[in-house]
Order: sequence, then C-alpha cells, then structure tokens
Amino acid sequence: MSGFSAEWLALRAPADTAARDAGLLRAAADLAPARVMDLGCGTGAMLATLQPLLPRPAAWVLVDGDVGLLDQAAQRAAALGVVATPQACDLLATPLPAAAADLVTATALFDLVSADWLDRFLDALSARRLPLYAALSYDGGMAWRPPHPLDGAVTAAFNRHQRGPKGFGGPALGPEAPAALVAGLEARGYRVTVADSPWQVGADQPAFTAALLDGIAAAVAEQGSMPTIADWLAARRAATHHTEVGHRDLLAVPL
Repeated sequence: MSGFSAEWLALRAPADTAARDAGLLRAAADLAPARVMDLGCGTGAMLATLQPLLPRPAAWVLVDGDVGLLDQAAQRAAALGVVATPQACDLLATPLPAAAADLVTATALFDLVSADWLDRFLDALSARRLPLYAALSYDGGMAWRPPHPLDGAVTAAFNRHQRGPKGFGGPALGPEAPAALVAGLEARGYRVTVADSPWQVGADQPAFTAALLDGIAAAVAEQGSMPTIADWLAARRAATHHTEVGHRDLLAVPL
C-alpha cells in the first residue's frame, strides 16, 4: 500500500498547515467530538492541528498501516498530553475500523484510494452516521509562476500517474477524489461543505520545493510518454518560481 515517508511528511507540513481551510477546520472543531478517529494518521499532523481547537479534550484513535509512522504519531500525542490509541490497520481490508468515534478525519488520503474502496468506506461511514473531515485531497490543478511551455503537459502526465494503483484495490481516484467524495456523501444523506486548500510553495521553502519538483518529475518519467521531462525539471530547478498545487478540504455531516 502506497504511503508517505516521515521525511516527506515533515517537508510538506508547513504547506499543509497553511493550506487547510480555516473555516472548515473550525467547523470540524465545533462538532465537539469526544472521540476522533484519524485514518492514515501518518506522524499525527491532524491531531496536532485539530486538538487545540476542540472545546474539550478528545480521545483519539490513530490508524495507519505503517507502524513506524504510527509510533511517531503516538509519541507526538503523548508529548501534547493527548489521550491516543494507536491502531495498526490494513486499510485496504478494513476501510473504517470498528473503534468508537464521533468524528472521522483524514489528510491527503482519498486521492490514493480506488472507487471501490471509497464506496466501501462511505457505506461503513454512513451506516454509523459519522461525520467526516477530510483535508488536502489533490484536485489535479497545478499552476507555476513564471510559466514554462511544458507545464500543461507535465500536469497532465502527473495526473495520469496519480490515477494509477496506489495499493487500495484498483486505480486510484487521483484528482477525481474530491468530486467522488462529494457525490458519494450526498447520495448517502450527508450535508457536504467543500473549500479550496491549495499549497502555496515559494522560494522560502527550498527543501520542500526541491522534493516536490523531483517527485513530480519522477512520476511523469514513470509514464514514459514525456522525454522532455528532464528539460522541464532542469528549468524549474534553475529558476526561482512559485507553485500552487490544488487541494480541497471537505466537511460532511449526516442529516
């Protein structure tokens, strides 16, 4: 199952924090959950972001298939004085663990999953009538300043890569994930609110910029259809630029 390394999560953390829509984050906190289940918790960024906004302390269930990341998330919770139960889980087999919860959260998860997995997850979520706060689902948009003639081709090739299998039982939803989430939740009787949450990546984030460029170029190279990707990467590395990468946040509450 595809996941993220601790190093990548650390590099992207400032961009994630800045990108989250403040209104939806506050609305999720205003649900005042006593128990939060965070799927694909990584190193615990959701807990660190949401917990301080809650009107009362919550008990967290931290779910991930990577026991190394899960251990870091548990250590982070302990350092923050948060009661948290780590749960190693194969999310492919179990999209929604049976642990008690009042709110389900996830960050940068749903663009990795297949349409079949999403249906199984939403069926389980709606059967328990649980609200969902899903942050930072990639929506397929990338904008670069200044532009380069190959930007459009790079974005298209990258998005094809994002639709490839990521370990969740079939082709990933990739940039279609935000729309698929909305449609699936509304069909199951949820009130859904969506907000843009794009990364803004500039010259003040050189390490993250370098990792982002290398990751995009590697994904495009895997497609084998763009021999000029090395030229684009060299040009982007050589010039100071600003990158906007589209994401969307979502809050869904059962009616």
